[in-house]
This record gives sequence, structure tokens and C-alpha cells, in this order.
Amino acid sequence: MTFVITGVSGNTGGVVANTLLAAGHAVRVVVRERSKADALAARGAEVSIADLGDADALATALRGASGAYLLIPPNGAAPDFRAYQRRILDAIATAVERAHVPHVVLLSSVGAQHPAGTGPIAGLHAAEQRLSAIDGTRSSFVRAAYFMENLGGSLGMLEQGVLPSFTPAAVAFDMVATLDIGKTAAGLLVEGPSAAKTQVVELRGPAKVSMNDVAATLSRIVGKPIAVAEAPLDAMVPTLTSFGMSADVAGLYREMTAAILSGHVAFEGGHREIAGTTAVETVLRAMLGKA
Repeated sequence: MTFVITGVSGNTGGVVANTLLAAGHAVRVVVRERSKADALAARGAEVSIADLGDADALATALRGASGAYLLIPPNGAAPDFRAYQRRILDAIATAVERAHVPHVVLLSSVGAQHPAGTGPIAGLHAAEQRLSAIDGTRSSFVRAAYFMENLGGSLGMLEQGVLPSFTPAAVAFDMVATLDIGKTAAGLLVEGPSAAKTQVVELRGPAKVSMNDVAATLSRIVGKPIAVAEAPLDAMVPTLTSFGMSADVAGLYREMTAAILSGHVAFEGGHREIAGTTAVETVLRAMLGKA
């Protein structure tokens, strides 16, 4: 029984691979450059070289898999992010079909039940639909909450005692640590496919978190007051593009943020629910080197 894992150089795939290896499972990791998998290879992982946009190479990497962890990686520089998503999805789905993978665990997102109005999440709705239609493959879709690690992009002004935010400081919403995402995905792979053709797993964190909560946590960690500085949503696109993000991706992030605030991006309900256990303080301490 071999599990194939993509995204091992990112936040979640490495956790999936290491969790499975620690439990004694056979793991094959997919990377574009072999050096990206040196640490995992040293632990016993098989390494397969493939770009996620290359259906032929990916199909080779997936052959013989009992299950696979798949994702569409972020690409902040993409001039047309939805076109990028479609290209990667087409390669992934084609490879899964060719390799006859019996079980796929896909990193999806809260809000993926909606076909539009959710920014980049809409591409994951399409991914769920496409994978669901593959004969002989059962799928588990991990609809994860907002990544706690995304808060890292807001920590650049801590020296000034400021935590910038495009969401109102008091609004709490679901966040989950990538550690919990990886552990959940690994557990689903070992568990195997459900009796149904597809299953949706709604993955939240231990509690909803507001930016006021984040600021209070940071104040404890760094030992000085940190205050939230709210910025209007209309400032989001020019701010993100000033940091090198494409205008298209920045616009999609604005749409997603507005959808979170309106409640459009929310858990659908009626599905299997899992709550992560990693607190936002644990993630923030790790990012600041204060663990």
C-alpha cells in the first residue's frame, strides 16, 4: 500500500508525508526538483519527479497508488489565476484517470460548495466536480477553514505595534493550522475511501478567531501592546499588488475576503466535521521563532 503525496515543499503536503512515514506507511512524494524531497527521502520516501501541470509525468507518479493527496498550489503571480487553476486541474484529473487511483484526498476549502462569488475558492468547486466524475475513483474533499499561517503576511509591522487587517477587528471567523490539515489528510488516506463516491470533510480550528484575538495573542508573545489597524477592503488590491501579487489574484482575494465577511464563504453543514486542535498562539509563536 503506497500513498502518493503532492505539495510536500508547501505547508500541508510535508505534514501528510511525515505523518504517514512516522506511522510506517510507504510514501511516494511528487516534486519538481529532487532536492525539495531530500529530507523525506532520508526518512524512506520514494521520490517521483513531476510538475503538477504535466499529466503524463503525474500519471507515472500516481501509478500503483492506494491513495493520493492532491492540491492546486497557490500562484500569486498568475496573470489569470482561474486559467492557471483549470490547467492544473485538467492535468491532475487526467493523471488520476490514467493511473486509476482508487482514492483521492483533495485539499479544498470552506465555501467550495459555491460555483462563484468566492474568489480563488471557486476553482476548488470546479476541482471537486471534476474529480467526482472520474469513474473508479472515490474522493475525499477536505474543506479547510482559513489557514492560520496566512496571518504571517500581516506581521511585518509588529515593531511598530501594529497589526494591519482588511477585516473588521472584532469579526471572528474559522481558522485552522496547516498542521491539522496535514494530519487530517493523512488520516483520511489511511482510513481509505468512504462507501459513498465522494465525502466532504469540513475542517475547522479549535475556535473562531478575530483579529482582536490575534493582536492580544501577539501582545503576549512579543511582550508589548499590539493594536489592529483596520484598512478598507478597497485598499486590498493596491496593497497586494504593491507586494508583487498580480492584479487578477489580488482581485480574487478581495472577492474572497468580502465573501467571508458576508457569510457566503462558510461551512455548508450536513457533512462530516473535524475540529483541529492547534491554537493560533502555537502557529504565531512558530512563525515568530518564539515556540
